[in-house]
Amino acid sequence: MTAGGLGEFGRIRCFFAPLAGPGGLGLTDDAALFDCEPGRRLVVTADAIVAGIHYLPDDPPDLVARKLLRVNLSDLAAMGARPRHYLLTTALPETIDDAWVARFAAGLAEDQRRFGVDLLGGDSVATSGPAVLSLTAIGDVAAGAEIRRRGAQPGDRVWVSGTIGDAGLGLAVLKGEYEALPAEHRAALSGRYRLPEPRTALGPRLAGIAHAMIDVSDGLLADLGHICAASQVAATVAAALLPLSPAAAAAIAAAPEMRAKLAGAGDDYELLFTAPAAMDPAIVRVGADLGLALTAIGTIEAGEGVRLVDPAGRPIAVKSPGYRHF
Repeated sequence: MTAGGLGEFGRIRCFFAPLAGPGGLGLTDDAALFDCEPGRRLVVTADAIVAGIHYLPDDPPDLVARKLLRVNLSDLAAMGARPRHYLLTTALPETIDDAWVARFAAGLAEDQRRFGVDLLGGDSVATSGPAVLSLTAIGDVAAGAEIRRRGAQPGDRVWVSGTIGDAGLGLAVLKGEYEALPAEHRAALSGRYRLPEPRTALGPRLAGIAHAMIDVSDGLLADLGHICAASQVAATVAAALLPLSPAAAAAIAAAPEMRAKLAGAGDDYELLFTAPAAMDPAIVRVGADLGLALTAIGTIEAGEGVRLVDPAGRPIAVKSPGYRHF
């Protein structure tokens, strides 16, 4: 990692070995060992975040670590899986010292306790560029109960958990915009950007209910487009039904047209799913059980593509349906 301080293996011993579960073997071997229960399937996902692109370079290290873990846990939740383990790879410049790594590891430890996961291993390398942090999360699901993107059917309702647009607005707040908002609203929005809430309790509860599911990472319209493409269907979303937090509603109060922009904002990590209308009561019960708002925002139809419409059913032009990496 760096020539000074504890060095690569010292950092592993001091900061990461304490995070290892039994399968991690103390991070002293080349690979990890773990069992999968009979009748269950492993669900594996990987995601990376880069300083200056996915998080601000001066973001607190513990929040960077927790965001890295949580965006991967969100992918597991989107397939109805329960989280179990993870692997971590760090590519760090020399400017990141032992104190930064210690705080980063402390953030991982906090969320390991919260979400019931442990570290199996990984790798650490040096880089002359910005920090690159990659995490592979491993979960499991009852065989046949996994929820994929390709199951949406015409007649399904489109549902989303929580609220939409907070993270995109939060990034704007961290860049100095929306200074007229009350401090509590600015804190709520920036907190949603820095520390998403993966819906790990919701995902498994939707097995047998949802036909298709994805998490909102690149933007609601873009991610719904992934469901539609995989399922070979179309979708219509009512802009007026998009659930907004009080902070987001305050931020766009003077510019109602911003609601369409929020439909393409990323980093919310809410679950977006489709289900037949007959499942409405079951979905309402799940939301009540979890104390989580679940909102029907549109419908699945024959055809292709995603439309955002106004209260009169007229299409709303959307400049960007979501974030594109390339």
